[in-house]
Amino acid sequence: MWSNTETMNIDGKALSLQLKEEMRSSLSLLEKEYGRKPCLVVIIVGENPASQSYVRGKIKAAAFVGIDSRLIELSATITQDELLHQISLLNEDEGVDGILVQLPLPQHIDELKVIDAIAHEKDVDGFHPLNTANLWLGKDCVFPCTPKGIMCMLQRSGITLDGKVAVVVGRSNIVGKPIAKMLLDANATVIMAHSHTADLSSITRQADVLVVAIGKEKFITADMVKDGAVVVDVGINRNAEGKLCGDVDFDAVSPKASYITPVPGGVGPMTITMLLQNTIECFVARKKRS
Repeated sequence: MWSNTETMNIDGKALSLQLKEEMRSSLSLLEKEYGRKPCLVVIIVGENPASQSYVRGKIKAAAFVGIDSRLIELSATITQDELLHQISLLNEDEGVDGILVQLPLPQHIDELKVIDAIAHEKDVDGFHPLNTANLWLGKDCVFPCTPKGIMCMLQRSGITLDGKVAVVVGRSNIVGKPIAKMLLDANATVIMAHSHTADLSSITRQADVLVVAIGKEKFITADMVKDGAVVVDVGINRNAEGKLCGDVDFDAVSPKASYITPVPGGVGPMTITMLLQNTIECFVARKKRS
C-alpha cells in the first residue's frame, strides 16, 4: 500500500492544462499529415443555462488546443425526428470527426434514441451501445470521458492498480459501470457498491482505491476510508451556501488518504479534456481507415 505520511492532492486542473498543451503541440503535426484539423460538432437543444455554460466551456477548450468546432443551437420545440435527421447529416459529413449532443434533452425527446443515432466512430462521449459493448468485450472503443479522465489521473500520478482493491460507489452507465471495467482491465480487484449495499462502510474500508460517484454531498466520511487509500471524488454538489462540494467529506477524509481529488478542481476539468482527446483519436482512426 502507499504511504500516507503526506496526502497528495491530484490536481485535475493542472493536469488538464498540461494535457491540453500536449494536444496543441501534436495537432500541428496531425494537420500537416492529414491536411486538416479534427472537427467537433456540439449540438445543444433549448436554453438550459447550465447546458449553455458547459457547451461554452467545451467550445473554448477545443479552440485552445486547435480543434475546429461547430455549435448547432436548436429550439427546445424541435421534434425528435428533426434532431435525428440533423445527426444523420453529421454522420455522413466526412469533415466531421466528433459529434456531441449536450444532455439533458427536452422531455419529448428520447435521449437513448439520440445517443444510438450518433455514428459510434464519431461518438466522442463514448455513450453509444457499440462503444459500451466494445469496452466490456475488451475491444477498441471510444472510452467515456469521465472514467477515462480518472484513469489518466491515476496513471499520471504514478498510482499502480495491479493487485489493488478498488471499490466503486455508484453504478451509473456514465461513470460507475465503465470505471469498474477500466479498473478491472488495469488488474485491480473491483468491488461495486451502491444504494442497496448492506454495511457500506465495511466495503469502502477495504478499498486501496475508492471511487465515489453517487451525487450525495459529503456522503463518504473519514470512518469509511482505509488509511492510505487513494480517494477519487466524482461528485459535484452544491451545499447550503451554494458552494461546490463532492461526495466525499474532503476535510475529514484528506488526512487519511495518500492521494485525493478535490472538488472543484479534480475530476471535473479532466472530463472536457478527455472529450478533446477522444475527438483527436476519432479523427486519427477515421483517417487511418480511409
